[in-house]
Amino acid sequence: QVQLVESGGGLVQTGGSLTLSCAASGSGLLINAMGWSRQAPGKQRELVASISSGGSTNYADSVKGRFTISRDNAKKTVYLQMNGLKPEDTAVYYCHADARISFRPRGDYWGQGTQVTVSS
Repeated sequence: QVQLVESGGGLVQTGGSLTLSCAASGSGLLINAMGWSRQAPGKQRELVASISSGGSTNYADSVKGRFTISRDNAKKTVYLQMNGLKPEDTAVYYCHADARISFRPRGDYWGQGTQVTVSS
């Protein structure tokens, strides 16, 4: 199956920075768009950022100007650089990919999530 493994989460103070990584793997893996979503306790899940196979990006208004999504196609990895973090950014961050692997149809796959906590 398609596996997406996030890393890079942690605890930071307001104004700090973190970079999240998500490495994808799978037999015969082909990836189209990739993205990051987040969910905080008691809140709706929010699409934070996405990036197409061609490199076109989109951001939620709440993170625009502070977060940057990028991808390394050779490594099959998507990144989320987060600057100027705020307490409201505290959430579990999930990466996801529009992808397919050998013998399986194209679909939307999700990682297990990584916790980001911004104090103060």
